[in-house]
Amino acid sequence: MADKPDGARRMNLAEQIDGYCERLDFSFWAEPVNAVTNLAFIVAAVIMWRRSAGVPLARALAAVLFAIGIGSFLFHTLATVWAAMTDTVPILGFILLYLFAVHRDVLGWPGWAAGLATAGFLPYAAGITFLLSDVPFFAVSSFYWTVPILLVIYGAVLRRRFPVLVRGFAVGAAILTLSITARSLDETLCAAFPVGTHLFWHLLNAVMLGWMIEIYRRHMLEGRAAGR
Repeated sequence: MADKPDGARRMNLAEQIDGYCERLDFSFWAEPVNAVTNLAFIVAAVIMWRRSAGVPLARALAAVLFAIGIGSFLFHTLATVWAAMTDTVPILGFILLYLFAVHRDVLGWPGWAAGLATAGFLPYAAGITFLLSDVPFFAVSSFYWTVPILLVIYGAVLRRRFPVLVRGFAVGAAILTLSITARSLDETLCAAFPVGTHLFWHLLNAVMLGWMIEIYRRHMLEGRAAGR
């Protein structure tokens, strides 16, 4: 019997992945720096959990941030397909939950409309990812570029209504741009920097995600104080 074509084969969740400069083999601690720097996500999550009392969605975002740290640690130690999913799924979850919070709590849309608008991220991200998939440098992290682009778009739309929040979006977009750049240069700079630059993706992302929770939390508390 002929082998099935590649597209028809069942995904092997236990297959191991070597995608980063620091990894030289498939032992558990082959990426010690990439693994340990995931503590930054955990620290940011704990800080924001404590700061977000009384703001339920901010606490939910902090919980997802904690899950990102755990998932990324699993991926950079076990390096399997299933571990990669524990890394990427919480990231997508954070993006979608944050967008829902913006649509419902910043724009004031009803839950069903906020949910529909949030779902629109998926075709948007698919389109941007496709457009960037063959562009040098951007192709490596094509999906992740969708987020700073979206922050700039939302900032342009909301700049007059919520200037403080938009400035927060701009800071977040700038930090994330640096973070994605570090992620994208990992393999390119491997010969000159053997540990790789992926560690800066972790550190900068932890700061950025914590910051995004913080500016949402502040917006919610300022709105309550102003009676909005």
